Amino acid sequence: MTGHAWDGNELLVRQFEGHRDRLRAVAHRMLGSAAEAEDAVQEAWIRLGRSDAGRIDNLGGWLTTVVGRVCLDMLRSRSSRAEEPLDTTSAAPLAEAGAGPEQDALLADSVGAALLVVLDTLTPAERLAFVLHDLFAVPFEEVSAILGRTPAAARQLASRARRRVQGAPEPEVDPARRWRVVEAFLTAARDGDFEGLLRVLDPDVVARTEAGVNAGAAAVAAGAMTYARLAGVARPALVDGRPGLVVPADGRPERALAFTFVRDRIAVIEVVLDRQRLARIDIRPVPDAFGAGPEQV
Repeated sequence: MTGHAWDGNELLVRQFEGHRDRLRAVAHRMLGSAAEAEDAVQEAWIRLGRSDAGRIDNLGGWLTTVVGRVCLDMLRSRSSRAEEPLDTTSAAPLAEAGAGPEQDALLADSVGAALLVVLDTLTPAERLAFVLHDLFAVPFEEVSAILGRTPAAARQLASRARRRVQGAPEPEVDPARRWRVVEAFLTAARDGDFEGLLRVLDPDVVARTEAGVNAGAAAVAAGAMTYARLAGVARPALVDGRPGLVVPADGRPERALAFTFVRDRIAVIEVVLDRQRLARIDIRPVPDAFGAGPEQV
């Protein structure tokens, strides 16, 4: 192998590793199994090696599309064999951080059992449309290309999945404990405490804004640390019924954060910046949330 070819391969490895956390998060939420998610990500790397990488303009988008197609094939194969999702109590843990049955159990325990419903009851096409669009902000044009359907059909699949997820029963939770997690997140963001943020974030946490998505605890924690000034004025709030934070400015919300939890860690952070969206969502400040018992929040 020539030096030039080796340099190119090293660059491709570094670029792929930069996308690995997000790809793993996509696959894990699609498949419900950390082990299968690693298989899907590895398959994406193999396919990248077989492609003309120099002609790929948007590597992140290309890899997400490949992982989506791989996951879709795996889900369809699972359905055709009439199999249940992988038994998370017997799955062998992998060397990769965050992979294994413990992570599978955490994923299944998401608030409102939403992700469990997605993985267990939706069709493969519905799962893909919901996970890619609603959790990772992939445009319907790209989702439709993976499914081989029109954007309108992909939108309808996601909408149908969303209605079923929103109708899923809520598991019993301790609201006060979740407010303590929010408080710990806010304190760590204010103090620039990277390790403190990692302690309250799920390894596969997703932070989503209108502009894009960050995935993985390290990336989300690093992003939170850059907003220490905003964290200084943020206040606890119920955001569309979920524990979260509101950042006020001139007497009105400038931004709102809604949290989805996996047990005692934050798994999804939805950040709303758009003024029109802020005006539509229900934001209720909770001044005493960090010291209140469940009956008060």
